[in-house]
Amino acid sequence: MEETDVPAHFLCPISIQLMRDPVTVSTGITYDRESIERWLFSCKHDTCPVTKQVLTGIDLTPNHTLRRLIQSWCTLNAFEPIPTPKPPLDTTQIAKLIDDAKKSPEMQRRCLQRLRSIAFRSEDSKKYYLESAGAVEFLASIIKRDDSTILEVELDTGLEFKRSCHEALSILSHLETSATALKKLVTNNSGDDRFVASLMGVLRCGNQESRSNAIVLMKSISEALGPNQMVSIKSEFFSSVVDVLRDQISEKATKAALKILAEVCPWGRNRIKAVETGAVRVLVELLMETSERRPCELMLVVLDQLCGCAEGRAELLEHGTGLAIVSKKILRVSHGATDRAVKILSSISRVSATSRVLQEMLDVGVVPKLCLVMQVKTSLKTKERAKEILKLHSRVWKKSTCIPPHLLSSYPS
Repeated sequence: MEETDVPAHFLCPISIQLMRDPVTVSTGITYDRESIERWLFSCKHDTCPVTKQVLTGIDLTPNHTLRRLIQSWCTLNAFEPIPTPKPPLDTTQIAKLIDDAKKSPEMQRRCLQRLRSIAFRSEDSKKYYLESAGAVEFLASIIKRDDSTILEVELDTGLEFKRSCHEALSILSHLETSATALKKLVTNNSGDDRFVASLMGVLRCGNQESRSNAIVLMKSISEALGPNQMVSIKSEFFSSVVDVLRDQISEKATKAALKILAEVCPWGRNRIKAVETGAVRVLVELLMETSERRPCELMLVVLDQLCGCAEGRAELLEHGTGLAIVSKKILRVSHGATDRAVKILSSISRVSATSRVLQEMLDVGVVPKLCLVMQVKTSLKTKERAKEILKLHSRVWKKSTCIPPHLLSSYPS
């Protein structure tokens, strides 16, 4: 097999491997389907890799003749046989399936079953074909009307009964819908915000799986919102997101909720809205329980944003372990977490440093930890912040017996 030369026109120009499902693009060049779909849909190119010409369309035409020649050649040369590929996804067929679904509950059930099978496939092209066929709008319409029809859904773990709206939500969240398609769902001329309102309803009253899917979808929506939409987010939104954090539905849901807050809090009065729904207290309590790097970093990012307002700083200081847990994360999680934690302490020390707060910072070990930051390898910006905090309150702290002698030597003069 190693001595047999594979004909050059049997090799994909991208992978330089034998083509298993050759398809031709608008420039007339043939590629293996998996490679060209990755090029177009994952890498988001719009050109032909060989000619560098912009493609007039991204329809991929199966090259049946070449595939049969490759299959025959493999048989003659004792290569591993290449099976006939599965039928490719087709926008027209998916669109017809969606149109038929509007005729009866049974047709809708079949459509959802088919859409699930497509959404959970591994092809890079699935998002494009489903969005082009109108699947996103169809699934959103089921969610908006809170369709309670019970479906029998076939999962890897066996059969499960689900409401149609929850199944539609599961499919849509797994699809990782593009920002363009999501904007269409939340931006319209009529001011209809039923889709987001429906997701909020699921976050409040849905089961754990549905709430997890809803918060993942809300994360994608928050990343697609424009400035005007960011500043007009209602308080109920923050309440639902904070509830997801508080309930710790799943690791995926917690990360999604944290990313939402990190995305929207810098805009308008969103920080205050988040603080008013108890976000600071929930974040502090989560930090007490969490040691994993990425979740800790996200929590500190959001907490840093919330401490940018007086209400957020007051909530942190009101929590009995607020300062202590922020200090504890310094030099224990990552450089990023250390940077954020020191930045939070800097906000407190510059604006909210009452005599009680300064004494608490001594008592819970904040000051010795800042001295340690001055001694070890951290970013220059972090060292500068630590130095600024220590110098700002040196009259209160510098002669304290709470600072060990080996750390006191690094106290800035």
